Amino acid sequence: MLGLLLEGSIAVAGAGIGAGVAVLGAGVGIGKIGGSAVESIARQPSETNKIQTAMLISAALIEGVALFAVVVCLLIALG
Repeated sequence: MLGLLLEGSIAVAGAGIGAGVAVLGAGVGIGKIGGSAVESIARQPSETNKIQTAMLISAALIEGVALFAVVVCLLIALG
């Protein structure tokens, strides 16, 4: 009985750590995209619309992956 309880608590701890790492990774990725976009717009102001579009698409994809990772971690914790 204690072994099952220990396994469950380790799974919950691992899920929490995994969710935290996913969120940190997404934050770093979006920060890099934002910084690079601002730098690119400063160098080529005429290409602002194209840069912003590419930045938003990339940020949305990163957020999607991070959300998927958090959902998987929650399923592990609840399962």
